Amino acid sequence: MLPVIALVGRPNVGKSTLFNSLTRTRDALVADLPGLTRDRQYGIGQRGPGAYVVVDTGGLTDENEGISGLVARQAWRAIEEADLILLLVDGRAGLTVADQDIADQLRRTGKSVQLVINKAEHRDPDVISADFHALGLEHLHVIAAEHNQGIETLMEEVFAALPTTAEVEDASGTENAKPPEDAIKLAVVGRPNVGKSTLVNRLLGEERMLASDLPGTTRDSVAVPFERDGQRYVLIDTAGVRRRSRISETVEKFSVIKALQAIEQAHVVVLVLDARQGISEQDASLLGLVLDSGRALVIGVNKWDHLDADTRAQVKSDLDRRLGFLDFAKIHFISALHGTGVGELLASVRAAYSAATRKLSTPELTRILEDAVSAHQPPLVQGHSIKLRYAHQGGQNPPLIIIHGNRINHVPEAYRRYLVGVYRKRLQLWGTPIRVEFRGGDNPYKPGGTRAGQSQPARRQKKSN
Repeated sequence: MLPVIALVGRPNVGKSTLFNSLTRTRDALVADLPGLTRDRQYGIGQRGPGAYVVVDTGGLTDENEGISGLVARQAWRAIEEADLILLLVDGRAGLTVADQDIADQLRRTGKSVQLVINKAEHRDPDVISADFHALGLEHLHVIAAEHNQGIETLMEEVFAALPTTAEVEDASGTENAKPPEDAIKLAVVGRPNVGKSTLVNRLLGEERMLASDLPGTTRDSVAVPFERDGQRYVLIDTAGVRRRSRISETVEKFSVIKALQAIEQAHVVVLVLDARQGISEQDASLLGLVLDSGRALVIGVNKWDHLDADTRAQVKSDLDRRLGFLDFAKIHFISALHGTGVGELLASVRAAYSAATRKLSTPELTRILEDAVSAHQPPLVQGHSIKLRYAHQGGQNPPLIIIHGNRINHVPEAYRRYLVGVYRKRLQLWGTPIRVEFRGGDNPYKPGGTRAGQSQPARRQKKSN
């Protein structure tokens, strides 16, 4: 297995910047704001003599309560998993009491710890590292992560000091560490504080994500591979998405962007609603984004426990009234905190993924089209009928059905919806949007076209020659 390297330190020392540099990604949010990172972020290292797993963590402080305490618990979980720990400090700020406390705690773990002095651009390495020798750590490195200075040398020395118990693979092992091709990418989205992280933790069976009653706890989009009943998944927890008018902080704007990117990258989206708050305009906007992306959809109505019968009936009535246009999406009433209904949620995710990625044969699609047209003809266009001749599949996730015919520009939207409904029912494509696209050839009799009579003299001349 690949060695695990954890990046730890107090807030705002550049852990996420180094994580992005090592993984050659922008997976971790980076801003000049202490306490930005909260959840553990895993990535595959792309710099150095071999492959490895690198873990970004939130900043360690002396606070043990609230969000800071939850962040610290996540960081210490990463430390327990790690084969080697890189303790990052800020070269500009110099040695602090917090750095000394963290170094003392790490030394007591018995883990291999190396010191990384960051933000050292345009500074003498000997001068900037003088004070940090007081920490008593054997290995010391001076880098500037933001400018990619000293990164290659750092990783060469790190690999040389890795514990012999860690099996270090060469760079070819990187591919094996990536999510498998058959994994279902599942994005969990919703408004702040509806229980997304609690649901992710329930699915994973561990406290993998920070879960708190405080809205906006999750800031980054964190992907976690896991397996259930023989099916592999990549679970993506996202930050809560609020109305644009309420988004004021730059960090939250980037969090929302990453959440929207997660929707685009996913195979299936689970939209989490709060049963106690009902369906808001923001929920409807999120649904619109999911539908525009064409992703398969499953809806989880969370916090269903402890609701009385009258409230439950009212919630179901509101869902029928507000979400009637989503008749293809399965709705589950769940309790992420207690696990009620979560198993059935994953079953619907698998079914939606299967429908969204199914291969459809041209003869079957054409046969369904013929039956649909026989049952309900398209309307006449200036006394002429619309001819729909055959259909074939043009894409997956979502299923795209391309129908060829004449006068297709005059097909009403209502008839398109009729064909979508026919295909969904006949093919049992539940859980995914279906897109129908019409295509037709050029009219040979329109101005500028090649008319049949015009080509005959040319053919006669060719034959005589």
